[in-house]
Amino acid sequence: MRILPLALVLGLAVIASPLASHAQVQGVAADEQIVMKQVMTDKRAVYAKNLSLSESESRAFWPIYDEYEGKAKKLDDRFMTMLNDYAAKYETLTDADAASILKEKLAIEKDRIALKQAYTTKIAKALPAKKALRYAQIETRIETMMRSQIYGLIPLAQ
Repeated sequence: MRILPLALVLGLAVIASPLASHAQVQGVAADEQIVMKQVMTDKRAVYAKNLSLSESESRAFWPIYDEYEGKAKKLDDRFMTMLNDYAAKYETLTDADAASILKEKLAIEKDRIALKQAYTTKIAKALPAKKALRYAQIETRIETMMRSQIYGLIPLAQ
């Protein structure tokens, strides 16, 4: 399986962005949006290449995929809002702020898992089992790479 183009985008984003210090937190959100936009473009190409969908499979898969990505984008937007809140409060972060941000982080993660499970189930009904498994594997790899790179840019709370 080739997900090299996506890995390169993520790797370049990290190389181009040194580890964030507390003074750089505000720029992280902008960097993340650039990375996420590029990843979403490359991600579609990765699926197209690696799933080798027939015409009928494509008609079934892409609408589900597009719906999933639309809902995932809303979670990404929530994540960006949370990150911007963290960046704005980084220097003066209180325990109450930290508790609120942590609560939202956990809620986003819970919602993301539920969304991923629901749509992977839909895809499993639309595609042959091996292709559905391949989709799930690719999705997990992409998500793991992306989250790892993004979280690596965010400085830990003081």
